[in-house]
Amino acid sequence: MIDFARVQKELQECSRDIESSGIKVSPKSDSLARLTGTIPGPIGTPYEGGTFQIDITLPVMGKFEWELKDGYPFEPPKMQFATKVWHPNISSQSGAICLDILKDQWSPALTLKTALLSVQALLSAPEPDDPQDAVVAQQYLRDYQTFVGTARYWTETFAKPSSLGVEEKVSKLVEMGFPEVLVRSTLESAGGDENLALEKLCSG
Repeated sequence: MIDFARVQKELQECSRDIESSGIKVSPKSDSLARLTGTIPGPIGTPYEGGTFQIDITLPVMGKFEWELKDGYPFEPPKMQFATKVWHPNISSQSGAICLDILKDQWSPALTLKTALLSVQALLSAPEPDDPQDAVVAQQYLRDYQTFVGTARYWTETFAKPSSLGVEEKVSKLVEMGFPEVLVRSTLESAGGDENLALEKLCSG
């Protein structure tokens, strides 16, 4: 069984220090088995300024005696990114996260908040040698600058409330006479920075 009393307590603790941590956990519906976690992108990374949503499903005890599962907190929560993110340890397709504490390193002493803090730390310190997304990991290892530009562009596009901004920037630059395909790729390589993209387009 999921220990719902504990989950309630964890949610209260999260909401108490949301100001300092920026980490939020809220129920998706009446059931506390499905939650949404929110983490801010770490400062000094290509994810800075973004707000990332993570789907959390708490494991329920196995229905049969031979399924020796005790449910949360004895089993790790299942977490995956609902916000698209470009990172070696997170699938750019499904949002699946490759992180040891969400698998075999989980301990009932950990909480949803510590798990989300670990996910946030993973954004700061990718481990490309143990990738969830091989394509991103290859780019990270071979062409770090392009990786940073792409990660920043994805943050601008998917993790910022003003993601309309990207479309506005595209249409502004297209109005200046640049082809849309070129505008989009240049904006992406400039990490969504309109002025830098314009410089590149003018010098290109």
